[in-house]
Amino acid sequence: MVTAWVVPVVLAAVAVAALAGWLWRRPARLSRATWVANSAYLTSLAGYRRRLRVLRGGLALAAAALALVAVATSALTARPVDRDVRAEVLATRDIVLCLDVSGSMIELDSEIVATFAELVGSFEGERIALSVWNNTSRTVFPLTDDYALVTDELDAAARALDVDLDTWLFDAEALARLEGFLAGTVSLDDDASSLVGDGLATCALAFDEAGTQRARSIILATDNLVLGPSVYTLPEAGQLAAEQGIAVHGLYASLTDAGSEAARAEMEQVVTSAGGLFFEAGDPGAVDGIIADIDAHQAVDLGATPEVVLTDRPDRWYGWLVGALAVLLVTMWRLRA
Repeated sequence: MVTAWVVPVVLAAVAVAALAGWLWRRPARLSRATWVANSAYLTSLAGYRRRLRVLRGGLALAAAALALVAVATSALTARPVDRDVRAEVLATRDIVLCLDVSGSMIELDSEIVATFAELVGSFEGERIALSVWNNTSRTVFPLTDDYALVTDELDAAARALDVDLDTWLFDAEALARLEGFLAGTVSLDDDASSLVGDGLATCALAFDEAGTQRARSIILATDNLVLGPSVYTLPEAGQLAAEQGIAVHGLYASLTDAGSEAARAEMEQVVTSAGGLFFEAGDPGAVDGIIADIDAHQAVDLGATPEVVLTDRPDRWYGWLVGALAVLLVTMWRLRA
């Protein structure tokens, strides 16, 4: 509450008013009373006792409702709020999700996209982009802080990539979704696949506002199995990212043993040598580790100053006030009747 001191002040004022009303009430004027002889037995009648219990119960309920009205009124007067501590650094972070969609990765990509979605669910204010690539790259969506769009696009990507390529019978609709998602990532003129260096370089070039001080990160997911010549090798692309002050975090995934050890070792060396974090795609600590690095390390780099944001929440007490008033009015009407 913004002015919490108002609550005891209002409650004290209500208590004083109630006490004053009790002490200064007018006594019943005896001249208006009508005395009836031999009526003492009436107080022992069952009907009298029942009505007296109803009266006392109604007065107790009315008193409780009045007390709740006083508490709700004082709380609303004190302005209930939610306090949210935010750092301005959240608005100066850019993150590109960089996904290998080559044939050797398709069966793993749906789970990796789910990891991306989990990461995005922990962000607040960062700009996010998604770039997918095989031997060419496609930007699914550019840097944006429209989290509804990001969530929708990641959900669509997860559905499109959730395809079993080993089956004999393909769902035509699922295959069409996959082909639509992969459009623009394959050049039929080149006998090449999974050009990791070119994919990472494209992701490094996806950042805008080069003249501003922003924390920039790439989350690279690949098996690092390259087929064919590329413009950039993975170490060259890693050096390009480092020169631009971009942190590269790696999610390694592979379904094959052919060359996987060497590919894994190269990717880990490129990522960690520049200060990035390297994880297996299925590592349960990957999400927490990457989020911790983005939240802590880069926040220090930017010198973020926390800011307290207040959001008014009268809804927490307004319902109690209306309900208590309703109970009070109905109770007094019934007692009067």
